Amino acid sequence: MQNEDEIWQSFTSFQSTSAAQKFLKKNYDRLELPEADMKSYDNSYAFIYYIEHGKKYYHLASLAPTEVKPVLLFYGMIQLIKACILTVDPEYPATTAVLAHGVTTRKRKKRDYSFLLDEVKLQNHGLLSHFSAHLFDVNHFPFERINMETLFARIPEMNGTFAEIKKWKPLLEIQVEKNSLTISPSLLDELKMTERRFRDFFLKKTSLAVSSFEMKKDGFTLQFDGSFPCYSCQPFLFHKNGQAFIPKRRELYFILDEVIVHYLLLYNLSMICRYETEWWYELFYTFASDDLPFIHQFLHTTATKIPYLLSLYLKKRRN
Repeated sequence: MQNEDEIWQSFTSFQSTSAAQKFLKKNYDRLELPEADMKSYDNSYAFIYYIEHGKKYYHLASLAPTEVKPVLLFYGMIQLIKACILTVDPEYPATTAVLAHGVTTRKRKKRDYSFLLDEVKLQNHGLLSHFSAHLFDVNHFPFERINMETLFARIPEMNGTFAEIKKWKPLLEIQVEKNSLTISPSLLDELKMTERRFRDFFLKKTSLAVSSFEMKKDGFTLQFDGSFPCYSCQPFLFHKNGQAFIPKRRELYFILDEVIVHYLLLYNLSMICRYETEWWYELFYTFASDDLPFIHQFLHTTATKIPYLLSLYLKKRRN
């Protein structure tokens, strides 16, 4: 992955209304949307402003104490998401309904509360469902509620924290070549599956165009058409260094783009940061739970990974 300066540098080509309008018009034309000229012109400034506003939130987050980072990172992410939405939905926001966050938290218990075990509830309206459908073709969420530990487990950069704190890793590293990949046979034991069962299970879950699937001495070897589509290929998950992983537990095999995972985690953290101040500061100064190492690692990761993933989305829309 690029460093932080390089990531933000990739957004600078949009600091021109002419370039932004051409980019938006190209996308509207591709979607065969009516009045592409007028709508791309009308949206060019909003597109630029969303990116610039998001960049400022992320910059402030890099300077801010950890205790207030979640709010800054969450709202910075929202601004970049809105810019991405404008590439496929020129009417955004068509109604006030899409301005709501689209997710809720449960009432927090003051005693014995654990962030890892806390849950968020996904709603069928609001920004979450809107950008999930328009950016990632996720029209139906695979669950109504989900806990924070499961969300953390879907982020490869959290694998080391799980190993250190929980003494297990939720993800297995895989070896990827140009047109093939190899998965360790140990995955069968983790998933408690036979070779045939895993093959059927995997082929139902993957978005890869698999041309062959063989069991060899060193593991499963998959041949696929074209190059490996880094950062956007179910059920694989990707570290910011480009390394690919696959879940070691069945409950982690759900279709949900990593951007959505970060959104849910940041939403909950930002709510706690704003409204559960007593618990939040006790977390930082009593060191009494396993939550803090996970939160620290996640905030460090999301600060650069979300701008990177969304810059990749915009880059893809250029082609």
